[in-house]
Amino acid sequence: MANATRRLRATRRRRRRLAQVEHDLEAGQWDALRAAWGGCAYCGARDVPLQRDCVLPISRGGRYTLDNVVPACGACNASKCNAEVTGWMRRKRLDERAFLLRHAQIRTGLRAVVPEAGPGR
Repeated sequence: MANATRRLRATRRRRRRLAQVEHDLEAGQWDALRAAWGGCAYCGARDVPLQRDCVLPISRGGRYTLDNVVPACGACNASKCNAEVTGWMRRKRLDERAFLLRHAQIRTGLRAVVPEAGPGR
């Protein structure tokens, strides 16, 4: 019973956080991100279902935007939870420098190709 109550409270908190900010990641942008990364942005897993993961978690002020979302496998997304990405990558012994460089390159490349979502779109 306590777990159900805790889960319900967490769900309500998440909904409130999501409602407080504007998320502007469109379906075409998400498709372009998945294609650019070619798999999980963190571990590189391919041929697995990918989830939208916020580099800066929503609980820490992040939003679903082209600059803040990367594709992640379920295991990496669940493991990262709301941790800061570089600290989490160090704990998992993943190459944070390579991730950050690739993330910057992909963001820059996609901004030139994929139009940003505007207000009311």
